[in-house]
Amino acid sequence: MDKEKMKEEIMEALEEVEDPELHIDIVNLGLVYGVDIDDEANVKITMTLTAMGCPLAGMINEMVTNAVKQVDGVKDVEVEIVWNPPWTKDRMSRYAKMALGIH
Repeated sequence: MDKEKMKEEIMEALEEVEDPELHIDIVNLGLVYGVDIDDEANVKITMTLTAMGCPLAGMINEMVTNAVKQVDGVKDVEVEIVWNPPWTKDRMSRYAKMALGIH
């Protein structure tokens, strides 16, 4: 199993997961903090949300899980939502900032 290749494919899959409110993918928003793959091909996604208490957290968690499970070879997916470090607009890609009109 090539973990680097799998990680690339997982990040590509996560680019298909849009924040339901902002309509920009979670990768470009800078919400994905880490992708860990163990030797059994179990994947742990460490991520945050744009706001604590986000009512869509459950939906986003499910969308992330479903996207990662589409990647060949992935056995199981765990999504951990963390609040440290806190998300800021600085984590967003140039594309996301332009799409939201943030300069």
